Amino acid sequence: MACDNWLDKLDAYIDGELSAHEARALNEHIKQCASCGAEALRRVQQKRMVQAAAFKFKPDAAFRARVRKQIGSPTRTHWMARWIPVLVAVAAAFLIAAFLIASQRSRGNEQQLLGELIDQHVASLASATPVDVISTDRHTVKPWFAGRVPFTFNLPDLQNTPFTLIGGRVAYLKQSPGAELIFRVRLHQISVFIFQERAALDGNGKEGVHTNLSFQVNTWHRDGLRYFVVGDAGASDIEQLSKLMQAAE
Repeated sequence: MACDNWLDKLDAYIDGELSAHEARALNEHIKQCASCGAEALRRVQQKRMVQAAAFKFKPDAAFRARVRKQIGSPTRTHWMARWIPVLVAVAAAFLIAAFLIASQRSRGNEQQLLGELIDQHVASLASATPVDVISTDRHTVKPWFAGRVPFTFNLPDLQNTPFTLIGGRVAYLKQSPGAELIFRVRLHQISVFIFQERAALDGNGKEGVHTNLSFQVNTWHRDGLRYFVVGDAGASDIEQLSKLMQAAE
């Protein structure tokens, strides 16, 4: 089949292992081929599920029983004096392990959050109708969201910039509605997601620039809203569009 060569490269594309030239070529193919786009989305979602599962480790009952047995109260003073250093070491190791597991879960929640947004971005790339309101005019796109999302936002004036507004659609994160705005810069498509911070994020997600697979994600919050700029464009393009969004009035 004509798509076999592209499908063979999908895993390397998702893992960010293709050259810039190959990644751009495959990205363009995904935009045009619904079959390959759907397969790319399936593999990204599968990878997200595997990553999420890696952070679900919990000590089993047998492990907890062994720890309780080791730190149980001794009956003789001389036995206690001999084993206090051991018990302290065990307790310290247990606390460190608990801290590391909690940290891993926090990082896992953050990665899962970014992964969900990247999945939606990839779905937009693969979709024949990526937007519900099609317009390059910010004064048309912004009012369209009135009544569809429980907040308002501003869009920047893109005149004399390399960016073009394509349109937007309603997106969902943790069952909370938000806005996905689609921009184009040269051959790349960038999604800007906007959600209510409390309703959608529960405090997850650190501000700043993140790299996930072959995608760049820049995030910040303002006025109770959390913004995510997602795309496979260069870091300078992601940063420039982020600054335009932050300065929008």
